[in-house]
Amino acid sequence: MLDCAAMPVQLLKIIKGQSEAPLPSHLQKENLQHLKEGCDHTNKYIQGVVTLSYPLTKLRDGTDFFKIVLQDSDNLFSQINSISVLIYGKMAEDCAKIIRRGETFIVAGFKVIKLPTVREDGRHGCHLEVSEEAGSAIYIYTTPGTTAASETASVSVAPKYVYTPLNHLKDGTIVNLYGIVKFFKPPYVSKGTDYCSVVTLVDPSNVKLTCTLFNGNLDSLPKIYKVGDIVRFHRIKIREYNGQMQGITSAGFASLTFDGTVGAPVVPRTSSKAYTFMDEEQKTIEELRIWAASNISIPGPAAKLSGVQPMLFFDLTCQLVGKAKVDGSSFLLKVWDGTKCPYPTWKVPVEAKDLEGEKVLLHRLRNLAVDILVYDNHVQLAESLKIGSFLRIYSIHTKQASADNEDVSHIEFHLHGGTCYGRGIGVLPESNPDVTELKAFLESVDLADSQNMENMCSMDLDSTFGNVTDLELDLQRCQQLSVTVLTDHQDLSNTELKTITNSTAPQQYRIRAKLRTYKPQKLHQSVKLHCSKCNSLQEVPYGDDFDFILHGSANTAPNPELHNTSWYESVTWTTQDQKQREIAIHFVKHDEMLQHPEDTLLMIEGGTLKEIWKLTKRFKCVIPVRSTEDDLELLDLSAPFLLQGNVKYYGCKQCSTPKPIKNLSSIAAEQQPSWEPTEVAQVLGIELLQYVFIMKFTLVDETGALNAYLFDYEKFFQIPASEILTNSFLQQKMQMTMNTLCPPGRKLGDLPWLECFIRSYNVRDATKNQVYYQIFDTTVAEDVV
Repeated sequence: MLDCAAMPVQLLKIIKGQSEAPLPSHLQKENLQHLKEGCDHTNKYIQGVVTLSYPLTKLRDGTDFFKIVLQDSDNLFSQINSISVLIYGKMAEDCAKIIRRGETFIVAGFKVIKLPTVREDGRHGCHLEVSEEAGSAIYIYTTPGTTAASETASVSVAPKYVYTPLNHLKDGTIVNLYGIVKFFKPPYVSKGTDYCSVVTLVDPSNVKLTCTLFNGNLDSLPKIYKVGDIVRFHRIKIREYNGQMQGITSAGFASLTFDGTVGAPVVPRTSSKAYTFMDEEQKTIEELRIWAASNISIPGPAAKLSGVQPMLFFDLTCQLVGKAKVDGSSFLLKVWDGTKCPYPTWKVPVEAKDLEGEKVLLHRLRNLAVDILVYDNHVQLAESLKIGSFLRIYSIHTKQASADNEDVSHIEFHLHGGTCYGRGIGVLPESNPDVTELKAFLESVDLADSQNMENMCSMDLDSTFGNVTDLELDLQRCQQLSVTVLTDHQDLSNTELKTITNSTAPQQYRIRAKLRTYKPQKLHQSVKLHCSKCNSLQEVPYGDDFDFILHGSANTAPNPELHNTSWYESVTWTTQDQKQREIAIHFVKHDEMLQHPEDTLLMIEGGTLKEIWKLTKRFKCVIPVRSTEDDLELLDLSAPFLLQGNVKYYGCKQCSTPKPIKNLSSIAAEQQPSWEPTEVAQVLGIELLQYVFIMKFTLVDETGALNAYLFDYEKFFQIPASEILTNSFLQQKMQMTMNTLCPPGRKLGDLPWLECFIRSYNVRDATKNQVYYQIFDTTVAEDVV
């Protein structure tokens, strides 16, 4: 027997042909011919016989590497009946010790990689990659007589998952992690068909990670009920945005959620029937609970109806006893928590036939149940709720109001549209400790005493279920908190729009208004290029224009005399297609040495747009150039002079005076070349064009309306304008932001409030003077989207 303690895998016995630990029940066998790159093979395994193994070797970075070939014994006569398996790290070292030809080998948690060339030897056109870091699992059944005990064979099973602390996350990686919930938005319907949930995590490294999670199945999203809950995420993708890491769902994403209360049972919340949870992970949960108890501001018990006050936002744990559709954008929920609101409460008038719920119970609870009106994106979820279910409703707003025919004011309960401040509805399972406590309390309530109390605020049964065909429903929404934030000039007081339009320019104002409409409606059209020197604006060129320029420059062959200078090293080759293009790549050196790709600027001649984009994914910066007799030079300034990541940087034709490419050697000579676009532009004599958002907002208040222009690089949306055109995640975030600021299909009274600073300025021409308005020092609230 091999020593388990010395290996990152466990070894289990096979006694009389049976394993003491069979394969996990969630794993299903995958046909070799069905393997394809990009498909989801989660919970699938490949089984075969080892027909070939290669010696254990080390890669350049010191990682152990072991390769075997598996043959599908069930389909020996199939056209494709074998596949290569590449094993990395400690698993490679361990497998090399015990694998022999002829043994049965099972692998799960693998990655499928397509080979660059087609095989003609019956081998699959892809190979499998396996490693401990990827959470792979390997099972090996050895042939009889090869082990120390005659009746014992070895099975190498799944290693422990590797969990990454939040301060060690890197852009572009897919990781497993633990985190403590600092903020969350309950699942809501996104713009598409998926549900979306947003959660901000922290851990003992004191680093924050915001995750945006999407899934078509509501139950597949993390079951988070309160701040302080602990989550375990497997296979979450990390992206860097605006200098901060963010998490998004990837293929195979899975989650477990745990109560964060010290001493509570460690029971995972998940809809998955198959998951792993090791004994040592219980210790991780306990340690995170203890850390959170002294480092996270965890809210106390949720508010009770007996403790609500006017103009309050609060979370409520309650039971649903009735529901009804009110109109196209609002829905009624009747709930109770066993306590009595100290104020008269608003009863939403609905017809008896429209109200779902047990009528006798509703009548008995008429003095205890309250009406909560939910709006917009919460309506779909509210409609699906089952009578009798237990809910936690987040960020309910209480409004004090009175009807025209009432002398006494009453309290209204509203759950506004949008997801600001974590607004939403969560359904709690009966096993939840808060539900257990609430159920016990509700069972102890004496409804007879409640019925005998004359409650001035409660209308009687007839008025609750009366016919309101001729009544005009008053569904006026209360004034909401602003969805924008002021970043300066807090001393200014609000000015009405009518006063502003009647005043002379230039001046600065603070306003509180609603966004009635905006242009352009197609948000990608709002991105322009701006020259700060001549103040000109221009459209962002299409990719086809760049491709055309590249094709034209490819007609000029690279000049060999310009290759391999003191500050760059050159590589050339000729393509094998009909055109036989000559391509030259010049790698800029530092201290006469080539740098790591992520730190390297390179220049390319003769490349296509597709080839250049591939280079930008690996190297720091790419500059397209062409040869002259004496030096390399930039292409026409209609093309980008620099590409970095997904961003193309352009120069102003009017204000730029291009300088020789060799000026880049001055940056290369710096102690730590940064290759920042502004610095590259400066040494090349380029006036850098900045990506900006240009939009027109029509703002309104009780006194009037005005058009204000938004001119913003990244401050207002907290999204860089330079990245929006190539990043679908940011495009969706911007669309969601605008849908929050100006929800489509809403009446003016239902729109949220914006607090903004605007400045007025004059624009004069030969015939007239025009006053314009511009938004400044304003940003979207952090929790709007």
